[in-house]
Amino acid sequence: MSQKFYSRGKLLLTGEYLVLDGTLSLAIPTKFGQSLEVTPAEGEFTTWKAFNKDGETWFESRLSFDGTDFRAEETTADPTQTGLTNKLLEILTEAHKLNPQLFRDQQAYKVVTQLEFDRQWGLGSSSTLINNIAQWFKIDAYQLLEKTFGGSGYDIAAAAAEGPITYELQGNGRNVLNVQFDPPFKDRLFFVYLNQKQNSRSSIAHYRQQPRENIQGAVSKASGLTASIISCDNLSEFNLLLNIHETLISGIINTPKIKTQLFPDFSGSIKSLGGWGGDFILATGGEEEKDYFRKKGYGVILGYEEMVG
Repeated sequence: MSQKFYSRGKLLLTGEYLVLDGTLSLAIPTKFGQSLEVTPAEGEFTTWKAFNKDGETWFESRLSFDGTDFRAEETTADPTQTGLTNKLLEILTEAHKLNPQLFRDQQAYKVVTQLEFDRQWGLGSSSTLINNIAQWFKIDAYQLLEKTFGGSGYDIAAAAAEGPITYELQGNGRNVLNVQFDPPFKDRLFFVYLNQKQNSRSSIAHYRQQPRENIQGAVSKASGLTASIISCDNLSEFNLLLNIHETLISGIINTPKIKTQLFPDFSGSIKSLGGWGGDFILATGGEEEKDYFRKKGYGVILGYEEMVG
């Protein structure tokens, strides 16, 4: 009997980088996600087939399991996805350590994954996979994330969320709360893909290399900004809060703001989301402001409701 699991993509609207040190952050699950369907199979091999948003196979593998480790017997993958097979084997091996019973009861499976968003968009192809595999193995997704990719875990919280959440690391745990974030000016918010994917692990490594003396003060300031952004009902004030947040993070990671770097003449506000330098940015304005980005060659532009619903 088949089982099907689903997880939603993510956007981190506030608290990027500082979320790792306990700031209150605002995360939003996207309309787009990833599914994983599992069917028990005959024989000794598990087949794994991954489809992209256009229904094309982008990864396919035949896996064996020796009781301890998973191995790839045969793999066909997008040539740009170097190391993907090894990462999948690592995830499955760690999942098995957390629940050895699954592959003890059943030797082989047919696994099919389906992405609803472009893999280059940075919406969580890894986090949705982790959360889906954790559901399949009936294990803690945060533990699996920690043993494989690392990170704050906000993306795992978003994967299982039905709407906007605040995420806050506390001691050895985390505080995840559903929040009302439905700004009356959401028709003036949109997301622009920067035409390049940002490596989350590289972003975290860069952050960890920065001086630590100002971190706690920044964590407190970012938490206050998150609370203000959630409750804000005025676009002018919202623009100001975004600008303050950008300035704060720019100083902490010693990196110029994306608006300063690429869009200094843009009339609205711009905020980086997640790791700076790639994936999506949040921008404010209407059709004229969207045309500004189109003329500069940024063709993937999604309105707030197109992305979030």
